[in-house]
Amino acid sequence: MESIIQGKAFVLGKNIDTDQIIPAEHLVYSLSDPEEVKLYGKYALSGVPPAQAGLPEGNIPFVSEGSFKSDYSVIIAAENFGCGSSREHAPFALQVAGAKAIVAESYARIFYRNCVDGGFVIPYETAEHLTEFVKTGDEVKIDIAANTLENLTTGNTYSLNPLGDVFDIVEAGGIFAYARKENLMERTDS
Repeated sequence: MESIIQGKAFVLGKNIDTDQIIPAEHLVYSLSDPEEVKLYGKYALSGVPPAQAGLPEGNIPFVSEGSFKSDYSVIIAAENFGCGSSREHAPFALQVAGAKAIVAESYARIFYRNCVDGGFVIPYETAEHLTEFVKTGDEVKIDIAANTLENLTTGNTYSLNPLGDVFDIVEAGGIFAYARKENLMERTDS
């Protein structure tokens, strides 16, 4: 995984729940069939009310009609991102859509752990109210070593809370891959 993540930002408000991230009616697709997996990307964030999707203007879809991938690789959100159910499909759908990182003021703890444990997407936290300073479509750059987010559109840089071991787990591909890599559990793939 790169130590720099750069791409367009997609801005959301607070209390984005897992039903907004991937609506329940889309939980029927296979997690192993490549064609069906694409549908998780297609419907990622499709449950967010249109006026609240792509702030500050709103009415901007995360994934364009007819596509399975998003043009946005960094999600910026306010507090309590990923509240609701404990479904792992939510961070999985964001990863399939092409999200590499989420930067939020706070997370529902189960969603945060699902991001990390599944190796799906990097969940950064920040004390900054970035939803006030970043607009959907702004080009942003996250420097993982420096724990900063730079808004390349405005030239402003913001602090992110250090990830600690979280980055190593996500980079390894999840908690079990990390444990095998670090010899914390016996290998079963030989």
